Amino acid sequence: MKFSLEWLKYFLDTDAAVEDVATTLNAIGIEVEGIDDPAEKLDGFRVAEVLTAKKHPDADKLQVLTIDAGQGEPLQVVCGAPNARAGMKGVLGLPGAEVPANGMKLKKSAIRGVESNGMMCSVRELELGDEHDGIIELPENAPVGTSFAEYHNASPVFDVAITPNRPDCMGVYGIARDLAAAGLGTFKPIEPGAIDAKGACPVEIRTDDPEGCPAFYGRVVKGVDNTVSSPDWMQKRLIATGQRPINAIVDITNYLMLAFGRPAHAYDLAKLSGPVVARRAKDGEKVEALNEKTYTLDSSMTVIADDNGVHDIAGIMGGEHSGVQPETTDVLLEIAYFNPEAIGVTGRKLGLASDARTRFERGVDPAFLDDGLAILTSLIQRVCGGEASEVVRAGSPPSEPKVVRFDPALTAKLGGVEVDEAEQKRVLESLDFTVDAAWNVTCPLRRHDIEGPADLVEEVVRIHGLDNVESVALPRVDGVARPTATPQQQIERKLRRAAAASGLNEAVTWSFLPTDQAEHFAALRQAQDEREALWVLDNPISEDMKAMRPSLIPGLLSAVKRNMDRGAESLRLFEIGRRYLRAKDGSSDEHPTLAVLLAGARTPRGWATGKAQMFDAFDAKGAAEALLAEAGAPVANLMVMGDAGPQFHPSQSGTLRLGPKNMLARFGALHPATLDAFDVDGPVVAVEIYLDAIPAKKGKQGFAKPHYAPPALQAVTRDFAFLVPADLPAGDLLRAVKGADKKNIVDARVFDVFAGQGVPEGKKSVAVEVTLQPGEKSFKDDELKAISDAVVAAAVKQGAELRG
Repeated sequence: MKFSLEWLKYFLDTDAAVEDVATTLNAIGIEVEGIDDPAEKLDGFRVAEVLTAKKHPDADKLQVLTIDAGQGEPLQVVCGAPNARAGMKGVLGLPGAEVPANGMKLKKSAIRGVESNGMMCSVRELELGDEHDGIIELPENAPVGTSFAEYHNASPVFDVAITPNRPDCMGVYGIARDLAAAGLGTFKPIEPGAIDAKGACPVEIRTDDPEGCPAFYGRVVKGVDNTVSSPDWMQKRLIATGQRPINAIVDITNYLMLAFGRPAHAYDLAKLSGPVVARRAKDGEKVEALNEKTYTLDSSMTVIADDNGVHDIAGIMGGEHSGVQPETTDVLLEIAYFNPEAIGVTGRKLGLASDARTRFERGVDPAFLDDGLAILTSLIQRVCGGEASEVVRAGSPPSEPKVVRFDPALTAKLGGVEVDEAEQKRVLESLDFTVDAAWNVTCPLRRHDIEGPADLVEEVVRIHGLDNVESVALPRVDGVARPTATPQQQIERKLRRAAAASGLNEAVTWSFLPTDQAEHFAALRQAQDEREALWVLDNPISEDMKAMRPSLIPGLLSAVKRNMDRGAESLRLFEIGRRYLRAKDGSSDEHPTLAVLLAGARTPRGWATGKAQMFDAFDAKGAAEALLAEAGAPVANLMVMGDAGPQFHPSQSGTLRLGPKNMLARFGALHPATLDAFDVDGPVVAVEIYLDAIPAKKGKQGFAKPHYAPPALQAVTRDFAFLVPADLPAGDLLRAVKGADKKNIVDARVFDVFAGQGVPEGKKSVAVEVTLQPGEKSFKDDELKAISDAVVAAAVKQGAELRG
């Protein structure tokens, strides 16, 4: 919200400088986001008088002016404005000045061969309005040579952030009241004078929706002249807030809203037919709003209508059809109190935001209806003339003030600052609270945010000064602080660092998915081929965020698509988050999960490598095992099994398990149907690690870890070649070999796989290198033979036979 210092001082008697006002605003909880000083933009512009005006010798539409700018010698200026003439006074931009509207820096130049020393300026060029048909014409008594910023009384403009709980400060009047309470000056309350009413209102006004519109007041003003402009002082204040002056009546309604936080509306009486009623819209009714867009309404929305239909989306925006125009002579003024919750619901349904909605959905002052209508009527009569009818009051606004029992000692207890009881009472009363001898505090109706004693403490503390609250450290128990992170959180932190260190880039995606994507990744029940029921939100942010994600892979796939569409050739993404599953009994749970997606080229094409090497299922398996090892999983004991799910390629995927039922991870290439569903070009490989399936380590770890001591003796390697069934996983063979002698065998790896000539049908040759580590003494021949025999025997149990 923006307002000028001049406007603020209209309601606040103070000599405070701009810096003092800004400091006090911040101190009482009204954050100053910026201060704009228009005088800086008008630096270099002066009040000037045109002494002579002659036709340009080489241009029909240009004149050569002689200008007195109060600098001694007259200046010559070339001007194309049709209203430029001798004897008039205007605004001259001197060389070196910067035109606010376009940033052009003025300089001495020649225009069609004639020297020009600056520029005579229009209203638009100085950002004082939209007029640009001619240069500014100032009154005859304007002092020549005076800085135009000084003459124009350009006032600094504050841009403040008003929190949603303070709708009473959505007008300059409310901000002035707060500043006066903080001691910055004296508040000048507005007392609207009596309006000389001329007979009854000729229009029936009523509310048929007391829930959405509890109170609807109005009156008619006939014989107005809306062809006149609103006063300069009003236009200056509106322009300072960013409002564009439109016509006198519209400007006055905008002024009422910005000054007092009270939206109102004026209808062209000639465009209305029959009673004007606040009612519920009918399903499918349409209205063209002032923004020239048509909105379809439903029966939950409150509207203002007559016999011809809807004219106003109540509390949000008026209609285009009944708006006042310069030719309007009779107006119906409307001021109402609308239900804040209903206004918010309507605005969200229509996707329609406005200054009026911002104020109504936060809650306007229900006690300001009569005063607001009186001020509005008085301003219109002062500017446009006209005769006002009596006021019609349909319904009644909330009128029962809230009374809160307050204990002044709470200010020190909750606010952390000692404030004298007399000062607390002064603060509350300066904000229009009423305090009796027993500290029963009656709240003004405009303060919707006051719910209990704690809110009154906040009022006292912020006016007393938030800067006066001493910073006090929380008490701390002696000794070493206990760790606050849970074991699960520690694992996630460790995995996040490990994944990033391995070259993966972390992504953070939504926990919600489109329903079709969530269904594609819904888990299959073990008992039957039936997908788990998804958790679908009743009130989602949007239709694309309706289902809770059963997997992290869809979000990463969407990230892959976005990056590939923008030219990325290689993607390495990971995410740590939660999956949301729903059991058959309807219960739900969230599961910590780590997902990895590798897409595109693992290595780019090059003269040494040839074609680009794409990611494959083995890359996914390697990533899964490395991250599981970081998480503390017993990787050496893991079994590689199939059934990674229908989202994965059946022959290029697998799972890592501790036993047949405890799946720790699944990995592999994604199924082409999955990639088609997400419109992603393959190949893409993925890993999904289920962190809650990793068994916890037994025992407690101390602070110190045992140091590494390298073996004293050199390791020994032995090679074995086995004939095994073609469908035997190499991992099963390696696991059997390692388990043949757990004391002496420290590693085993496959270094060759062969099938073809010399190998029987349905078989393959697998060569395994076994690493043996001697302890205190070297192996003897008979010990090596015993270990070798144990290795062969373990392999035979897996269906293998030693090759000759």
